[in-house]
Amino acid sequence: MYDDLLVPTDGSDGTDAAIEHANALARAFDATVHVLSVVDTRNRFESPSAGVAAEAWVDAERERAEEAVKRVSAAIPDDIDADRTIREGTPVSEITAYAEEADVDAIVMATHGRSGLDRYLVGSVTEKVVRSSHVPVLTVSRREGPGDPDRS
Repeated sequence: MYDDLLVPTDGSDGTDAAIEHANALARAFDATVHVLSVVDTRNRFESPSAGVAAEAWVDAERERAEEAVKRVSAAIPDDIDADRTIREGTPVSEITAYAEEADVDAIVMATHGRSGLDRYLVGSVTEKVVRSSHVPVLTVSRREGPGDPDRS
């Protein structure tokens, strides 16, 4: 049923629960886990004088993506096949394009990623992937514990 699973990550803690589910599915179906992080290259700076700041921002994004892929890859047991990819572009577009190009059977992703102003400005990547994906998307909420400020 599942030969290839995609786990997109932005490096946030929410990905921990998603990778647990992806690992369980991969074991059950002998599937490959594809780990993807996207360097968000959208230009958030409108003026030409902001070019240096934009370049620094993309460099920081690239570093974040590399760390995110390393972190998730470290959580995949050795007996599970894994592919690691970093792409540049708009996260939703790159996630859905990768899913199609790699012919994945499902996307497993966290319901909570980045927060604060960034989430407000770009919206929920997970929500947009759910709406635009041509394959099933398993959304996994992070594990909440006592004292968690997001716990309802």
